[in-house]
Amino acid sequence: MLHGPAFTGDNDSFYVDRNSLKHVHDNVHGNIFLDPVTSSPRLSFYSDSFSLFSILILCVDSEALNIAYDFGLLIELRDLKQLGLTHMVYPGAVHSRFEHSLGVYWLAGKAIDVIKEYQGNELGIERSDVLAVKLAGLLHDVGHGPFGNAFEHGFLPLVLGSSTWSHEEMSVKMIDHIVDKHNIDIDAELLKKVKEMITPRSDQCSQKVVENRRNGIDVDKFDYIVRDSRACGLGCNFHPDRLMETMQVIGEEICYPAKDYLTIHKLFSTRADLHRIVYTHSKVKMEESILKEIEYSHQPELKEPRDLILRIRRRDLYQNDDALIKPYLTPLWQFCNEFSVPKENLDHFRSVTPQDIVCSQTGGPTLKVEDIAVSNVKIDFTCGRENPLERIKFFKDSGSNEKFPITDDSVSHLLPASYQDLIVKVYSKKPELVEAVSAAFENYQKKIFGRNAQGTYIHTYVYINNMGEEEKINQVSEFFNQSMNQPNL
Repeated sequence: MLHGPAFTGDNDSFYVDRNSLKHVHDNVHGNIFLDPVTSSPRLSFYSDSFSLFSILILCVDSEALNIAYDFGLLIELRDLKQLGLTHMVYPGAVHSRFEHSLGVYWLAGKAIDVIKEYQGNELGIERSDVLAVKLAGLLHDVGHGPFGNAFEHGFLPLVLGSSTWSHEEMSVKMIDHIVDKHNIDIDAELLKKVKEMITPRSDQCSQKVVENRRNGIDVDKFDYIVRDSRACGLGCNFHPDRLMETMQVIGEEICYPAKDYLTIHKLFSTRADLHRIVYTHSKVKMEESILKEIEYSHQPELKEPRDLILRIRRRDLYQNDDALIKPYLTPLWQFCNEFSVPKENLDHFRSVTPQDIVCSQTGGPTLKVEDIAVSNVKIDFTCGRENPLERIKFFKDSGSNEKFPITDDSVSHLLPASYQDLIVKVYSKKPELVEAVSAAFENYQKKIFGRNAQGTYIHTYVYINNMGEEEKINQVSEFFNQSMNQPNL
């Protein structure tokens, strides 16, 4: 059995033996020890009445679910897949935001414990700060909607006509709502700290543990990068433990040893790889676009699919009825092609629309705007076209009071040529128009950039299966000959 310090809330004792703590086993972090709660109806938190924390922690205890469901904040996260529709491509990506929230809670606790142990007196870190950081880690995602980021960045801008909505702000509103609705006894100053850590606006170091908008290094990112990589069956060379064990606060800023520069670079490069390979996979973006169209459309023929999605969300499933498996057989969309915007064109690039593709058609079946879907994907290191590592401060030796940046020119041989990719993915909503859409998209690229689209093998592959053997050989040979002559984009 593990032994070690854990925060209680008792005025006389800051730590308790881990033998007395409830714990859950996480497939990423192992045993996650939970701050102690009682099982009484009052849900008291030792000598303090931190009932909100008690209620939320009880959500991991199946015996207390009948109580916790009434409060519902974290229970809802059990039904929300962390990666939305990604499991349609990566079957293992079925982990929930609840698991991620527990992971962030655990890492946030470890991070603030390290800071308190070595610099607690110097920084004036109090037990309420420790609890607030843990609570912020646990609650930072309760404002998320269904279907991952597709809901926030795809569907809501259509409905609201803007992109100002954020799940962080919604998390804060949901916390306020649940506290007010159930008259939860929680210290007002503690609650204020928790909300400030979810939507940080000051430079206080404790507000940068869970969500760090200054340079992007936070425990939220630590957890989802490792968790998502594992769930999707991808290797992950980034390990956050070293960063959390060696970080140091200098002038209210969390800094890292200069020798860990490459570890931090691995954090951002792994995140970019996840976006490129997993989050923006062509089929994942297609599924999200189809869902967005179904949800937002007012077409009568899409009413039944919308109602079915709503019933499934509400767990209002059919009993002894074949309606649940009634086939809504609409023509599947097909991925046509994609194009990475050349680096020299990034400054003046504007998002491609279906209208742009239609206007570039020179022959074949007449295309309409409603026949085409376009996904404009941006992949970066969290800071757009800038190197986020230049926003991070480093120190030379442990205990040093001097912090400094590491600029690109000092390690240029280790860095990528660009920190941002803009990728345009185009889909045909009708299988019979794939070739026409692909050709129009290539025409658009030639018109705008003077180059053929990358990956022209996509639509070649779709149609090659309908050819005879000799025709296949000739087509493949021609494609490779063309590929060898194309410029390196």
